[in-house]
Amino acid sequence: MMSIKAFTLVSAVERELLMGDKERVNIECVECCGRDLYVGTNDCFVYHFLLEERPVPAGPATFTATKQLQRHLGFKKPVNELRAASALNRLLVLCDNSISLVNMLNLEPVPSGARIKGAATFALNENPVSGDPFCVEVCIISVKRRTIQMFLVYEDRVQIVKEVSTAEQPLAVAVDGHFLCLALTTQYIIHNYSTGVSQDLFPYCSEERPPIVKRIGRQEFLLAGPGGLGMFATVAGISQRAPVHWSENVIGAAVSFPYVIALDDEFITVHSMLDQQQKQTLPFKEGHILQDFEGRVIVATSKGVYILVPLPLEKQIQDLLASRRVEEALVLAKGARRNIPKEKFQVMYRRILQQAGFIQFAQLQFLEAKELFRSGQLDVRELISLYPFLLPTSSSFTRSHPPLHEYADLNQLTQGDQEKMAKCKRFLMSYLNEVRSTEVANGYKEDIDTALLKLYAEADHDSLLDLLVTENFCLLTDSAAWLEKHKKYFALGLLYHYNNQDAAAVQLWVNIVNGDVQDSTRSDLYEYIVDFLTYCLDEELVWAYADWVLQKSEEVGVQVFTKRPLDEQQKNSFNPDDIIHCLKKYPKALVKYLEHLVIDKRLQKEEYHTHLAVLYLEEVLLQRASASGKGAEATETQAKLRRLLQKSDLYRVHFLLERLQGAGLPMESAILHGKLGEHEKALHILVHELQDFAAAEDYCLWCSEGRDPPHRQQLFHTLLAIYLHAGPTAHELAVAAVDLLNRHATEFDAAQVLQMLPDTWSVQLLCPFLMGAMRDSIHARRTMQVALGLARSENLIYIYDKTGIAGRGTAEARGSSRENGDGT
Repeated sequence: MMSIKAFTLVSAVERELLMGDKERVNIECVECCGRDLYVGTNDCFVYHFLLEERPVPAGPATFTATKQLQRHLGFKKPVNELRAASALNRLLVLCDNSISLVNMLNLEPVPSGARIKGAATFALNENPVSGDPFCVEVCIISVKRRTIQMFLVYEDRVQIVKEVSTAEQPLAVAVDGHFLCLALTTQYIIHNYSTGVSQDLFPYCSEERPPIVKRIGRQEFLLAGPGGLGMFATVAGISQRAPVHWSENVIGAAVSFPYVIALDDEFITVHSMLDQQQKQTLPFKEGHILQDFEGRVIVATSKGVYILVPLPLEKQIQDLLASRRVEEALVLAKGARRNIPKEKFQVMYRRILQQAGFIQFAQLQFLEAKELFRSGQLDVRELISLYPFLLPTSSSFTRSHPPLHEYADLNQLTQGDQEKMAKCKRFLMSYLNEVRSTEVANGYKEDIDTALLKLYAEADHDSLLDLLVTENFCLLTDSAAWLEKHKKYFALGLLYHYNNQDAAAVQLWVNIVNGDVQDSTRSDLYEYIVDFLTYCLDEELVWAYADWVLQKSEEVGVQVFTKRPLDEQQKNSFNPDDIIHCLKKYPKALVKYLEHLVIDKRLQKEEYHTHLAVLYLEEVLLQRASASGKGAEATETQAKLRRLLQKSDLYRVHFLLERLQGAGLPMESAILHGKLGEHEKALHILVHELQDFAAAEDYCLWCSEGRDPPHRQQLFHTLLAIYLHAGPTAHELAVAAVDLLNRHATEFDAAQVLQMLPDTWSVQLLCPFLMGAMRDSIHARRTMQVALGLARSENLIYIYDKTGIAGRGTAEARGSSRENGDGT
C-alpha cells in the first residue's frame, strides 16, 4: 500500500454543542445542504446548525457550527433519516416509520400535515423522471413485506405513483431515473420500475453484515460485495470499474472523486477509484455514519460530527511527484479533470507532465521522459538549460517558477558520473533532432539548433555536417566559437557558407588542405573545394582561388571552369577567352578546357578548334620525340587528334598542313588533304606511304558521309584506280583491289569497273563482286518497275476522277436546260 494524505479529519459539531450534559442522547442521522447541517437524535430531536468554513493557508480548513434551533417531533422514537429537498424548502424526516415534511428554516411541520406512512427507509431520486421542478421523487421500502413504493412529494402534499413487489424482502435502495438498485435478503438487483424488468447483480448474505447501496453518479452505484469488495455497477448491470478492496466489516461508504471512502469499527480508509489502491487510513472509533453531501464527506459517532476535508488535488499530486511516484501522480491528475475547469486543468496537467518528465529523465528513463515532455508541451529550453553552456549567450530564457525540478545542472543530476552524462547528452541530441522541425520549436529555433550543433561537435557526431548543410538556425557567434574550440574547421566552413560568408569558408578549407590547421573530416577536401567553387556565384572568389586549385592539380582544378554551366560563364565574368588566358600557364588544364568547349559544348568557333588541334599536335610531336615507353599515351593523343581532324570542319586546314610538313604524320596529312577535297593525294598517302588498305577504305566511307551516292562512287573508283595503276608486279595492291570490289560491290559502276580490270583476272576471282553487282542491278530495275507501276496506277485514278467530275457536270447542265424548256 502506497500511502498519501488525501483527507484531514476535522471536527464540525462537538458533543457539548449538541447535547450538553445529556449522556443518553445519541446521533442517529445527519443531513447537510450547503451551509445547513441537520442532526437527528435518538430522543426525537432535529437540530439545525449553520456551518462556517474557515480556510487556513498552511493547512486544512476548519469549521465552526452555530446552532440555529432544535425541535422535538412529538414522538418517542429516534429520528432515523433526514433528507433535504432544497427546491421545496423542505426537510424529509423519517421517524416511527413515517416520513414528515418540515420547513428547512424553522423545522415546523407543513400545515397540511402531509406525510408518507409505512416507510422502513427511503431514498431521493437525484435523476428525476417527472420533469416537474416543484416536486421531488421519493422511493421508500415499505413496512409491507417485499414492497417498494414511489412517491412524488410537493411542498404540502405527497402522491404515490408506483408500487413494486420484489421476490425477497428489500433492505436498502438507491434510485437513478427509472432504475432501482436494491439490496434484497440474499442478492443485489437492478430493477426498472417503468418496464418491470429486473437484473440480478451478485449474491450477498445480509445476515453476515448489513448491505450498502450508494448512488455515486449518473446510472452508477457502489455496493458492498462479498469478500470485503466495494463493487461498482451500472444500471445496465455491468461494472465499468475494477472493485476496491476494503474491510469486511465496513458499515458505511461514500465517494469523493477520485476516492472511495469506507468506514468500519476502527478506521476510515481511503481507496482510489483510478488504480483501486488504498491510499490513506485514518483511525476513527465508534463511527456509525458516513455520507457525502455534494462533495462534502461527513462522518459521525453517536456523540459528534466530523468532516473529511480533502487536500487540494494539486497538493496531493505534488506530494506524489516529490516521492517519485510518477504513475500514481499522472493517474490522479487525469482523474482530476472532472473536478477542475478545463483551461485550468490543461495548464495544471501540462505542468504535471513536465515535472514527471524530469523525474523520469533524472532516473535515465529516457523513452518515458520524452513522451512526457512532448505530451506536456515542454519549453525545450527547460531541458537544454540543464546542460552547461548549451544555450546561446544571447538567450533570454529563464527557468519556470516554481521550478519543474530540483537540479541546478547536469553535473548535479548525474553526481559527476561521466557515463550517465554521456547518456543524457545522447538523449538530448535525439530529442532535439526530433522536435526541431515541429511546433515545439516555434519561437526558439536558434536555441535548439545551436544547442544541437554544440552537442554534435562535442560528440564528434556524423549528424553535425547534415545539420549544417540543411536549413538551420544556428547562431553564428556561439556556434563558430564552439566549432573552433573542438577543431571542427570543415564544419565551421559550412557554417560560414550558410551565413553567406563564402570567402571565410573557402579560406578555412584551403588552410586545412595546406596543413595550416588539422581536420580530418574529409579526405577529399581539395575535390570538395573545387566542386564548391564550380557552383559558386561569386566570380571574384572563384578567380581568387583559381590559381590555387590549378597548382594543386591541373586535371581536377580545371573542373572549376569545365563543370560550370555555360550560360553562367557567358553571363558572368567566366567567358571562355578569359579562362583560356588564365590557363596558358597550365597546359594540361588548357587542353581539358578546350576539349570541354569543342567536344562537350560543341562551340562553333574556329580559334578554339584550331587551338585544340595545335595543342594535340604539339603533344604528339613531343611524345614522338621523347624516350620510348609512352607509346600508349602517344596513341591516345594521336587518336584524339585524328578524331578532331575528321569530325571538325572549323579549324584552319592550311595552317595545320604547314605545321605537319616533315612531321612524319602521314595519316593526319591524309585527313587534312581530304578536308581540302584532295582525295587522290590523301588516298595515295594511305595506300603507298602507309600501305594501310583498311584505312583507305575507311577514308572513302568517312569522306562520303552525308554526301550523295555519286560522290561515294567516285571515291571508291579513285581508290580502285590507285590499286590498279600500280603495275602488274604489285601483287598486294591487286589483292587489295579484289577485296575492295568484293566487299563494296554496290559502291561501283560495274560496267566501268569491267573496263578498268586487267584481262587476266578470272570471273571466279571476281565472283562476289559480279554477284553483288548483278543483284544490285536487278534490285534497282525491279524497284524502278514498281515505281513505274505505282505512277501509272496513280495516273489512272486521277484520269477516272477527272472523267467522273466532267460527266456529272454535263448531266447537271442537261437537266438544267430541260427545266428551262419545260418552263417556256
